[in-house]
Amino acid sequence: MHKVFTMKNIKPTFKKLNPEFGSSIRVKKHNNKVESDLPFWHFHPELELIYVNKAKGKRHIGSHLSYFNNSQLILIGSNLPHSGFADRFTTNGSEIVVQFKEDFLGENFINIPEMHLVKGLFAKAKKGILFNVDAKKEIGPKIESLVNYEGMNRLIHFLEILKDLAETKNYSLLNVDGFAFEIEPQDNKKIDIIFSFVSNNFNRSIPLDEIAEKVSMTVPAFCRYFKKSTSKTFTQFVNEFRIVHATKLLSENQTSITEICFESGFNNFSHFNKLFKKFTGRSPLKYRNEMKQLVVQK
Repeated sequence: MHKVFTMKNIKPTFKKLNPEFGSSIRVKKHNNKVESDLPFWHFHPELELIYVNKAKGKRHIGSHLSYFNNSQLILIGSNLPHSGFADRFTTNGSEIVVQFKEDFLGENFINIPEMHLVKGLFAKAKKGILFNVDAKKEIGPKIESLVNYEGMNRLIHFLEILKDLAETKNYSLLNVDGFAFEIEPQDNKKIDIIFSFVSNNFNRSIPLDEIAEKVSMTVPAFCRYFKKSTSKTFTQFVNEFRIVHATKLLSENQTSITEICFESGFNNFSHFNKLFKKFTGRSPLKYRNEMKQLVVQK
C-alpha cells in the first residue's frame, strides 16, 4: 500500500537553485527523509530527474496527484510545479535527485542534430514524465551511479542517461494538457507575488481586479499574462490550489467534508465534489477512507 505525505507548507513559489561548484549539474543522494527548506509546491527553471528506489511517497506534479510504493523514475520539466517525493525509506532505500538547466552544455548545444531526441525529451518533460518498470530497471542503476563520478566522467555518464531516457517508449505523461509555466526570467518576481498572494488568500474569494492590482496590471492584461504563463485561467489555478489544501485536511484530521469544502475556499459543495474527483480521480470520501487505511498500515 502507498503512504500519504503530511503537507505542512503549502506555498508554491519560484525557487532559485545554485549549481554545484565545478559542475553544470547537481546530483544529490538521500537515504532518509529530508526536511527541506523548499516550499511544499515549488518550481524552478532547472529540469529535475528523480529516481527513488525502495521508498514510499507521493507524486504531486502540476495537476497530477498520486502515490507510489517501492520505486519511481520521473523527469520534471522546467518551471513545472512539484513537491518532494520519498516519505519513507525501506532498508537500503535511496532517492537520487539530478537538477540541470536545458542549456547546461551551452546555449546552442541542445539544437545540434545529434541532440534532437533529447530536445524532444525536454519538451515532453514540461508535462512531467513517469517512466515505466522496464525503463526504471534499465536506467535507475545508472542514475544511482552518478554520485560515484565527478567532472567529465559524470557528464559523459549523464549524457548516456539522457540518451536512454530519450529513446525509451516506456513512459507516460502526468499532465497531458500541460501545466508548466512559460516564464521569462524578468517575470519570476511577478509570478512569485501571485503565488504568495494565492497561498495566503485561497480560502476566500479573490477578485480578478484585486490580484491584477498586486502586479500592477489591468484585469484583461493580467488574464492574458496568466493564461500565457500557466496555460490555465486564474480561476482554474486557484481551484486546484484549494483542492490540494483539501487533500491535506482530509488526510490530517477528521473535520467533516462539508467543513473542509468551505475551509478550502469553496462556497458550493457540489462544485467542490466535482472538482475534487476531477483532480484526484476519487471522491473526497473515498480519498479520506484510503488515507485512513494507509495510516493504519503505517
